[in-house]
Amino acid sequence: MNIAKMMQQAKKMQENMKIMQDELAAMEISGEAGGGMVEVLMGGDRTVRRVTIDPSLWQEQDKELIEDLVAAAINNASQKVEVLAKQKQQSLMAGMPLPPGFSL
Repeated sequence: MNIAKMMQQAKKMQENMKIMQDELAAMEISGEAGGGMVEVLMGGDRTVRRVTIDPSLWQEQDKELIEDLVAAAINNASQKVEVLAKQKQQSLMAGMPLPPGFSL
């Protein structure tokens, strides 16, 4: 493989990665905790866009419980984003020759 072809492939891959990142950023992924009592809407770029807390949790007046559920819902959404990003990266890289020892 010549160097010009490798550079062309690298440029194309870089362009595709930018498109993938833009697509991910536009997506909305939902995470939840406490059986749906706390829901988080997160962008594919991992920005939290909305947090919804069931009103019944406020009646409990358990600050630590609410904090734990919010953290768990954020982590749940973040894990979903990670899986989605890996799937998109794998489909983007399908058929691209990678150097020995390099993996995604």
